Amino acid sequence: MKTIGLIGGMSWESSKEYYRIINEEVKNRLGGLHSAQCILFSVDFAEIERYQANGEWDRAGAVLANAASSLEKAGADYIVICTNTMHKVVSEIEANITIPVLHIADATVKQMQEFHIKKVGLLGTKYTMVEDIYTSRIEACGIKVLIPDREEIDRLNDIIFKELCLGTVKQDSKEFYQKVIRNLVDRGAEGIILGCTEIGLLVKPEDAEVPLFDTAVLHAIEAVNLAMEE
Repeated sequence: MKTIGLIGGMSWESSKEYYRIINEEVKNRLGGLHSAQCILFSVDFAEIERYQANGEWDRAGAVLANAASSLEKAGADYIVICTNTMHKVVSEIEANITIPVLHIADATVKQMQEFHIKKVGLLGTKYTMVEDIYTSRIEACGIKVLIPDREEIDRLNDIIFKELCLGTVKQDSKEFYQKVIRNLVDRGAEGIILGCTEIGLLVKPEDAEVPLFDTAVLHAIEAVNLAMEE
């Protein structure tokens, strides 16, 4: 089994889900007392969020590149960045290590292609929705990406940072996410990407009329697939 290098802490609420899903998946496949071989480097999210807000992506990238380098030195065979937004700096991370990075968008596209999705709605932080964190990577695979309206984006973002990243789940916030999902479906979305690793704490598959692609779950399972390759 390969050793998974996890860059977490963004937020740790979603990082613990990665750890849980990865280990449960290994146990389900191998049985008994089996668990994953993994190393976690958890960063201080307050520092990363400050760099995001100030547009200092180079400084945020340097922090994550250092984390990835540390994981490589510790024996990781590949890197899993346990967040969507920070895939914006994946090139900087890759430039500082010799092991591969398992990209969250690739794991998500793989699942969407199985559902033959041609148009998908994207929910996430405002950075993920507005900037090209990985939208072009998805559209290069023939899948059109739709994002919510500007006012919706602001509230979606606030719910992530002010509630979900702090472990707070509110019913009215869930209902707002469901409303945004319905709006995207009305515009032609055949599925919805939960493009922030915390959203799955709030919205579940039964909360929508179209398939939900929880990036955290898909990414974690793909990490196990790679770990168990011969």
